[in-house]
Amino acid sequence: MKRVVFSVFGAVAVFAGVTPSAAGDRYADRPPVMVSPDLSAPWVLQLGNAPGIVRQNRQQQRLRTAQPAQPDRVQTAAVQAPAKRMVMRPQINPIYLPQEVAYDGTQKPGTIVIDTTQNFLYLVEKNGKARRYGVGTGKPGFEWSGTHKITNKREWPDWRPPAQMIKREAAKGRYLPTYLAGGIENPLGARALYLGTTEYRIHGTNQPWTIGGAVSSGCIRMRNEDVVDLYERVNVGTTVEVI
Repeated sequence: MKRVVFSVFGAVAVFAGVTPSAAGDRYADRPPVMVSPDLSAPWVLQLGNAPGIVRQNRQQQRLRTAQPAQPDRVQTAAVQAPAKRMVMRPQINPIYLPQEVAYDGTQKPGTIVIDTTQNFLYLVEKNGKARRYGVGTGKPGFEWSGTHKITNKREWPDWRPPAQMIKREAAKGRYLPTYLAGGIENPLGARALYLGTTEYRIHGTNQPWTIGGAVSSGCIRMRNEDVVDLYERVNVGTTVEVI
């Protein structure tokens, strides 16, 4: 009986490539054991994996059990996350980009003239010239005309919607804040030029695709980069004619 037992364990040792080692090497990492598919003896099946499977060493097993690989988590999240829908905004017509044009009006250089029918703002210059910008103007029912002075200038202005506007929009199911600090999300954009004692302003917008249309509640909208340019060219006291 002793001879049989020795013979079996000897076969295991030879098959697995086991050699005598010191006690300190018992838990050292070893190359994986390949189990051939043609070995189906019960003692082979007791190794813990079906024939043909590569067994991992203990350290690899502990690491995988304790902490799944990061790429697996990223891939799973990518599969589960819904695809983001891209919103394509219409491009501004190049005619509304700033440009130098001929101007034959009677206004003095330095005057701002806003044509609400063509949606252009002119900064009158010398020698029959003007710097022209595209603007967004009042939508139907909010058109107006008149002459005012610029009474204030603000960078990244705060927005306090008039009570009438808040009430009007609430009736449509759109609830406006009573106050919104200046910033990129603010509808007044990067700069604002205040007109007289009115609630109207020449200001930037975070919706540049609306330039060239009748879209506002009476204010004059400009692209942020354009209102910054105009802001640097005019001062408080500048005359603004809205026609």
